[in-house]
Amino acid sequence: MHHVSRHILPIVLLVLLSACANRGVGPQGGPKDETPPKVVRETPQNGSLNFEGQRIEILFDEYVQLDNVATNVLISPPQQRPPEVKAYGKKVQVSFPDPLQDSTTYTIDFGSAICDNNEKNPLPGYSFAFSTGDAIDSLQVGGLLLNAEDLNPVSGVVVGIHSNLSDSALQSVPFNRITKTDAEGRFTIRNVHGGTYRIYALNDVSKDYLYQPGEGLAFSDTLIAPLCRTQTVQDTVWQDSVTVDSVRLVQTTHYEPDSLVLFYFTENKQRCYFQRVIREEQHRFTLLFAAPQDSLPVLRALGDTDWLPLSLMQVNPTRDTLVIWLTDSAAIRMDTLRFEMSYWKSDSLYNLQPQTDTLTSLWRAPRISAQAKARMDRQKQEQHPEITGNGSSPFEIYNPLRIRLTTPVSTVSTDSIRFSQRVDDKLRPLPFTLLPADSSRMVYEIHHDWLPDTDYELELDSAAFTDIYGNTTLMRKFMFHTRTLDEYSTLIVKVEPFDSRAMIQVLDDKDQPVRTLRAQPEGVHFTYLKPQSYYLRLYLDLDGDSLWTTGDYATRRQPEPVYYFPSKLTLRANWDFEETFSLTDPALAGTKPAALRKTMDATKKK
Repeated sequence: MHHVSRHILPIVLLVLLSACANRGVGPQGGPKDETPPKVVRETPQNGSLNFEGQRIEILFDEYVQLDNVATNVLISPPQQRPPEVKAYGKKVQVSFPDPLQDSTTYTIDFGSAICDNNEKNPLPGYSFAFSTGDAIDSLQVGGLLLNAEDLNPVSGVVVGIHSNLSDSALQSVPFNRITKTDAEGRFTIRNVHGGTYRIYALNDVSKDYLYQPGEGLAFSDTLIAPLCRTQTVQDTVWQDSVTVDSVRLVQTTHYEPDSLVLFYFTENKQRCYFQRVIREEQHRFTLLFAAPQDSLPVLRALGDTDWLPLSLMQVNPTRDTLVIWLTDSAAIRMDTLRFEMSYWKSDSLYNLQPQTDTLTSLWRAPRISAQAKARMDRQKQEQHPEITGNGSSPFEIYNPLRIRLTTPVSTVSTDSIRFSQRVDDKLRPLPFTLLPADSSRMVYEIHHDWLPDTDYELELDSAAFTDIYGNTTLMRKFMFHTRTLDEYSTLIVKVEPFDSRAMIQVLDDKDQPVRTLRAQPEGVHFTYLKPQSYYLRLYLDLDGDSLWTTGDYATRRQPEPVYYFPSKLTLRANWDFEETFSLTDPALAGTKPAALRKTMDATKKK
């Protein structure tokens, strides 16, 4: 039997108690591992020639995993059947299911797919190349992909080249070589064979490396012929921060083209089809479409009650939503309305074809007691359309006075409406014209040359408006005061050289247009601007419709060119500012102020 000294036992207990009481003290596992995996061996070796196998294998210094192979890994030339990319312990294996082409350079860009097993640290920019012939193609093509409408860089888009120079190649033949744009919209296509190519960008939603209508794209109007040139440059070796040790001549290889700029766009071709019918209330239902309707659908009621002639069709500003307001009392009481709708629907090639559907509009009344239903019916009979408007102080003197009702209007009693200017505490009546501003007569406007720093009043007596259900409005009054002129700024913008096609936009700090005006020889005047910071954008209205127009692949039409003024404009109250927008400044081509620049991820754009 072993005996423990009476002097040692208290010391042991003290150490144990101290260790238990201080578990949170001291190192807790060391610093976080932020080192990506390192390549130990490649089979065959990266850059191998006359490769005859169907599989490559890469060994790393630690256990690895693969992240989002379908998105991160790109193989050139693209394969009809994608290779199988798998991770086993410390190895990554790529197996080609189809025979490889003769005398062809293959490139596997892993992107950020290869990560370590613990912290998922990615190995960035790892690329593996081999050739089934006697040489590795070594030319490169590089550039930048920008969104055509706002010049933001576009990430996650396939950029590829075609040796087939026909206009139909993008829709019929896979690319010769591909890459993807990075987070800054930049791309480099490597291992390119000498020759002449067309270059494209494609948001390849269909994953077939062929352009399908509706996919975003970009193309260059000129052919490219990749080349490399060797040049001798001076390389200075510094002994320290101020003393030169030596100057030597170094040969460098430069690949061209390396600064292409492609402008990404989506064609103005939306698949047009009917989505669904919703009956939010008993007296109206809504028809929802996937795209704007150039011509309104034709409806035909089915059944014994022809309720359509008495109904009112309301079209929203984007023409993709139609509200049918029922006014026939028999139809309103019906829980089920059946009707035919004839409209235009897109086929697989985005061509519009006539389509007729039989639809049903269902109303499911809430389950309530007879007493509650009677109370609701009385409330409906006593309902009055609500009136809201923008008549509040301070009032912007460039805005019309606008009022909005909750139901479509049938009649307006102008005798019950008074529009006045307050002068010395007295109201001076003003002539006015009340104009409907929408198809259903739910919005009305009064346009007036407002005086600055002035009080106005719009008074609506009871029954000024009667809606399509016979309900009248209650009395409503709007009193407002216009801003003074010294609260505004004026911006004068001249375009040099003058181009009558130039449309100039004043933008806020969110890159959103505040005003848009066509350029004038003497300069365009943006009046009544709030004193704050703005930016300028200009586009050339080549088709004369006063709107920015996107591109079209079938006709090889590029999007209308867009330019940004290089600096921010800070306007002060009661000041006039003048700027010159120079279209000959090379710095304006494909650039925008850094404060507005934001990468667009094409894979997440709807």
